[in-house]
Amino acid sequence: MSAPIAETNRAGSETVRILVADDHEMVRHGLRALPEGKAGWQVCGEAATGIEAVDKARQLQPDVIVMDIHMPEMDGLEATKRIRVAYPQIQVLILTMDESVEAGRSAGEVGAQGIVLKSEAACVLESAITALARRQPFYPPRVAATIRSDLARPFRSRPDETAAYNVELTDREGDIVALLAKGHTSKEIGTMLYISAKTVETHRTNVAHKLGLHSKADLVRYAIRKGLIAP
Repeated sequence: MSAPIAETNRAGSETVRILVADDHEMVRHGLRALPEGKAGWQVCGEAATGIEAVDKARQLQPDVIVMDIHMPEMDGLEATKRIRVAYPQIQVLILTMDESVEAGRSAGEVGAQGIVLKSEAACVLESAITALARRQPFYPPRVAATIRSDLARPFRSRPDETAAYNVELTDREGDIVALLAKGHTSKEIGTMLYISAKTVETHRTNVAHKLGLHSKADLVRYAIRKGLIAP
């Protein structure tokens, strides 16, 4: 049975706080209406530009941000990247019209934990927010299938990434890689594994050196290919 959201929420409370970022007012209102009807969820704010999304993330510290890709001043991908660097505890769900594997890669490279197609938002947004609140990735079936197909093909990436798959990690290092790939912070991982955040950081540095992989996207790909997390 899946753990209740209350056990995995960033603040440890039962309320999941959501920020909606989209440059179209009608879309924001429509997106806002979906989670507001669910008990225990609160839409804490809205943003109409990427810059505003970054600012609202800082001010409001939501648990989940529903982020449109195409916005003025700063696009959703750049906003997501800045938010995830500054506030890694915040989970970001990307809204897009693009269901290609490239969209999934782009979202992953900036630290987003999931994608929702705008055409399917009314049907899957609740499931997507639930997944992210539980620190689980979410991809629509068509996107997930494409990603799995892409992962199944022979690896043709950089030599250092290829070499990483021949390196064996300890069980503890594998646990930490899996939790990092899911978006958990060092402090959260330390609490879950009953070790200090400083010890987690030491393991994290050792793993990065051992694998030669330093970006979040590289780490996520490694974790998926090694079966540490599901795509």
